[in-house]
Amino acid sequence: QVQLVESGGGLVQAGGSLRLSCAASGRTFSNRRMGWFRQAPGKDREFVATTIWSGGGTDYADSMKDRFTISRDYAKNTVYLQMNDLKPEDTAVYYCGITYSVSLYRRADKYDYWGQGTQVTVSS
Repeated sequence: QVQLVESGGGLVQAGGSLRLSCAASGRTFSNRRMGWFRQAPGKDREFVATTIWSGGGTDYADSMKDRFTISRDYAKNTVYLQMNDLKPEDTAVYYCGITYSVSLYRRADKYDYWGQGTQVTVSS
């Protein structure tokens, strides 16, 4: 059974930073993609960033690639999302997920496992 647990969300002022964590357990994910998505109220789940667990394959949404960084710690089975220069429009619930898709990783419906999400609120 795969389990993903996100943490690190909170309330931050515009221009601030947060680091989100996604701890994975239950299976090995060597060549699978880990993705970060976000969902604001009334909106669809939006792609943020992705990486292949074994290395490489990093990609970002255009609007976030200069501010967000995805990384992983193999020893801790954890994927991180460092978010800098946060803006009020970054306010959302942030989710991590795992997909077996090779090319459609920007689509939320291609993910097989999700965490429960962590709330990020950016005040102006």
